[in-house]
Amino acid sequence: MTTKSQFEKSLKTFAKTLTKHVSTDDGQWTVKGFIDTFRNVYTISSDTKIVSKILEIHLFPKILAFAEEQGFAVVLAEHQNYYPDISFVLKADESVKFAIDFKTTYRKPDKPWLCNGFTLGSHGKYFQDRTSTKNIQFPYASYSGHFCLGIIYDRAEDATIDETRSCPLDELQSIISAISNIQFFVAEKWRIASDKGGSGIPQISEAFRELGVYFLGRACFRSWEKIGLMTTG
Repeated sequence: MTTKSQFEKSLKTFAKTLTKHVSTDDGQWTVKGFIDTFRNVYTISSDTKIVSKILEIHLFPKILAFAEEQGFAVVLAEHQNYYPDISFVLKADESVKFAIDFKTTYRKPDKPWLCNGFTLGSHGKYFQDRTSTKNIQFPYASYSGHFCLGIIYDRAEDATIDETRSCPLDELQSIISAISNIQFFVAEKWRIASDKGGSGIPQISEAFRELGVYFLGRACFRSWEKIGLMTTG
């Protein structure tokens, strides 16, 4: 049986391999844009929603390979507003499940040691009633652990990106990537939540000490802590 600590350790080891998978030697994102049937490449912007979705697609083959290596089946969220993005279900014992959410943000150009913070999503009925099946792939309580696969990057300056530009494939290297200096980390979901009404001191966790990047609290979970909901994420 795979324990939560074993899964977290394997996931962290896996995350350390991902930067090389998505980056060029000089740290730029290997994704340059979209290609059409005429072999023209159309650049993309550094809009967070666009970058996040394409990164998920870019990483998905690696996610599948990792799951297979660890003996898990991958179950995707059936609906866009469902939690989590991916459920890992142990093939040998389907009662063992782990929730994985992708969370992306960018470093602040004027303060590169700070990132823009994370939006952790809604915590509706399924979070308060851990047996609920509303807006969640499996009941919250059925997961052995809840993790975020975090992605932090630098955004290219707007002036360096032309969203209307197209170029032939042989000029691909001349395109400035929308993002660069991509870093990955793994943390239990509750560990990257902090009190929005707090002191304003950057949230510090083990994952962020390793990265050297911190963020200010975005989500207020004080009320959840008072009733004990945050002790399990």
